[in-house]
Amino acid sequence: MRAPILLEICADSVESALAAEQGGAHRVELCGSLLEGGVTPSSGLISAVRSRIGIELYVMVRPRGGDFCYGAEEFETMEQDVLTAKKLGANGIVFGILEEDGSVDVPRTRHLVELARPLKTTFHRAFDMSCDLQKSLEEVIVSGAARVLTSGGEQQVEDGTRALARLVLEARERIAVMAGGGITEANVHRILEDTGVREIHASVRVHAPSPMRYRNEKVSMGIAKGREYQRILVRPEQVRRLLENALNGALNGAPNRRRTGRASLRTL
Repeated sequence: MRAPILLEICADSVESALAAEQGGAHRVELCGSLLEGGVTPSSGLISAVRSRIGIELYVMVRPRGGDFCYGAEEFETMEQDVLTAKKLGANGIVFGILEEDGSVDVPRTRHLVELARPLKTTFHRAFDMSCDLQKSLEEVIVSGAARVLTSGGEQQVEDGTRALARLVLEARERIAVMAGGGITEANVHRILEDTGVREIHASVRVHAPSPMRYRNEKVSMGIAKGREYQRILVRPEQVRRLLENALNGALNGAPNRRRTGRASLRTL
């Protein structure tokens, strides 16, 4: 029987992508540099992950960290990254582009959506950095993207459930609305119940120590000092627990979601 919800796990390594699949995830979002919120992964990583997992693989296309307002050269890089991901067997592309005023850059979003076809596209949490979520939803729909990933405009999705419920209602099945941003096994049931989303995006990462025995603590290779001797990994058991709680939430919370959604629409 088809699962009532879809679980996407964010991964930045072959090991984490495999763990996501082993834990029961339906899709992997593959990124590089998760400390910056995710950027485009290398072609080598895309190829290695694609050859080792059988579930859907969506590739982040983000040329750098920071804001989502891109220059001409950066946009050209994004075009090439879309084509590379297609060539390497990705099932979908994840990206987001904003104008300087905080609105969705519809023309360039539509261009990447068309360039990616027949692959599906997700407009990522750049959406949450836009100036008007309801207006941005319509703009993303016009662009042709298949889904939007959002926390309801808040840092943590737990604080954005009312806005998220309204977005689900306003989407009217014209686009999938996927919840993300701080989803855990402890809160996933309530998020599903309160919003009516059918797709969830989570990281479920744990810090694992480096196997390095020799350590030069005086030197740091990045802005976040001390990261050289720890790794961030996905564990199958955490994915499994999250999925179990999500499925229970989707099934047990079904009668209440419509009521919650209507209440949220009235009170926002």
